[in-house]
Amino acid sequence: MIGLAVAYPVLAHWAIMSRSVLLIEVSAAVLVLLVLLPRLVARSVVAWCALPLAAAGLFLLARADAAWLPLYAAPVLINLFVAWIFGHTLAAGQVPLIERFARLMHEPDGVSDEIVRYARGVTLSWTIFLISLALLSLTLALLAEPEGILLLMGVRPPVTVPAEVWSLFANFLNYAIAGAFFLVEYVYRQYRFPDQPYRNIVDFFLKARRVSPRLMGRPES
Repeated sequence: MIGLAVAYPVLAHWAIMSRSVLLIEVSAAVLVLLVLLPRLVARSVVAWCALPLAAAGLFLLARADAAWLPLYAAPVLINLFVAWIFGHTLAAGQVPLIERFARLMHEPDGVSDEIVRYARGVTLSWTIFLISLALLSLTLALLAEPEGILLLMGVRPPVTVPAEVWSLFANFLNYAIAGAFFLVEYVYRQYRFPDQPYRNIVDFFLKARRVSPRLMGRPES
């Protein structure tokens, strides 16, 4: 999974830069494997039935000269999915995701009301930030030239951007900006709440890894 996750943006960008239909199809196949592989390994009947359907879909897209569409959709859907993971916990009766995380990190001492308010704000911030990234990626995909979404639909947009610009943002800058957002929030959190249950960012990730199964509602291994 790590290998596929690292390979996908490189392959996708290479495909866009080279205008290679073969590389576009390979990139889309890697994307399908990223989604299905955990369930395939778990011998899920649904996943094994979905695999030939996905292959057929990719074949039909290639025949319709629309093989680019999965590459355009991926960064939009990924950002929206992660935004939903954060955002749905802000609903009434839910515990915001970052508050849940903070409570697990601070066990058994608990967290203050100020941290609870801050955690809710951070959850909201991540939700808005990720939706913004998805909208920007979608906008660039719509305006990309050649083979942008609007051009594939036969619509000439009033403004276009090179497909390479979309690819650079969607496959690399998108993740770099998210990483920068995390680092800025981490530094500010350390300044505002210096009494943390971890010594540094490495210790933070180690502790986060230990509590993450409980964060997602699964028992720790």
